[in-house]
Amino acid sequence: MASTRLPSTQGLQAFESVARLRSVNLAAEELSVTPSAVSHRIRQLETLLELKFFVGNDFSLSADGVAYLARVREAIAALQQVPGREPVSQVRRLRVAVTPTFSRQMLLPRLAVFRDAYPNIELMLQVTTPVRNMTAEEADIELRFGTGPFHDREFFQLLADEVSPVCSPAYLERHGPFDGFATDAEILRAQLLRTPLETWRIWFKACGIGLPEPATGHQFNDLGLALDAAAEDFGVVLMHLKLGSAWLDSGRLVRLSPRSVPSPNAYFICWRPGAMERWECATFAEWLRQALRD
Repeated sequence: MASTRLPSTQGLQAFESVARLRSVNLAAEELSVTPSAVSHRIRQLETLLELKFFVGNDFSLSADGVAYLARVREAIAALQQVPGREPVSQVRRLRVAVTPTFSRQMLLPRLAVFRDAYPNIELMLQVTTPVRNMTAEEADIELRFGTGPFHDREFFQLLADEVSPVCSPAYLERHGPFDGFATDAEILRAQLLRTPLETWRIWFKACGIGLPEPATGHQFNDLGLALDAAAEDFGVVLMHLKLGSAWLDSGRLVRLSPRSVPSPNAYFICWRPGAMERWECATFAEWLRQALRD
């Protein structure tokens, strides 16, 4: 159990400085202390909180480090406010690249909470192509879908999911029944919808199905578009259950099996080195991670 003692301001300043400058020596110069004093203060803070702030030798922040840095910067900003003087309102603009289906199903329904909690952060959302993780414009934070690691970015995993085959009720009535959708014969009776974002072979392997990955049939480069097509009776699609819960809840799609298989792909929050030095970046990343846990 972590200590209930308050962290020292020296430890907090040391942590914030190293996280921002990515150097113990530069932090020591800024704080007018020795590098060993900076390291000692950070170790004391980590021990007190039972956290590990940095990973690797380049002072990249761990997920806990990203989360706690946002809190530290909020606290430092609060302490710098002088009683009786109104703080200057400063809008922070944050550019976030998001994938289409994730933004509609997972982000937007929760975004009002962030807006109300952080009114000085102005979000600029832009769509990224999930297949190649490409954005039309530069972004401060990117949501990426895949297996990782992403060697051009720092990152942490945001959301993992499981997959299961689904189709529309009308398609099931015409082409079913499917008893678990777990045999070669059942698969061959169905029109499989394809997407480069998730292959059928993970379902085939889990069920012991000997068929190859389908090479023909309708294909979609967005998971939500594939689910919409399945809802319009195009065929059977492999659904990410968390991402596609709205289609199930509305009855537009139905599951063909009670079984689900972990997807090798996940959603990641990614950023260029140094981006988390900005309070608004660290705040949004940690808020979204916490919001998806609820």
